Amino acid sequence: MEQQMSVVLFEKLPDGEVREMEERLWSTNMIAALEHVNYLIVGGSEYETVEGRLNVDEGKLELLLVPVRHG
Repeated sequence: MEQQMSVVLFEKLPDGEVREMEERLWSTNMIAALEHVNYLIVGGSEYETVEGRLNVDEGKLELLLVPVRHG
């Protein structure tokens, strides 16, 4: 059975504030793919991953994202 981990996505807003976007379970394969990607598509929008943190106390991977502005 595939192991999963809770991943929390945070968006860094233009004013510097941070808001929680969502939390969901990711497979170990998806987490391993983070080694090879810098961008994520979430809810149809593209985000750049700028920072990641492993929250050992809560057993969660937290990712800080900034929206990609096209054009």
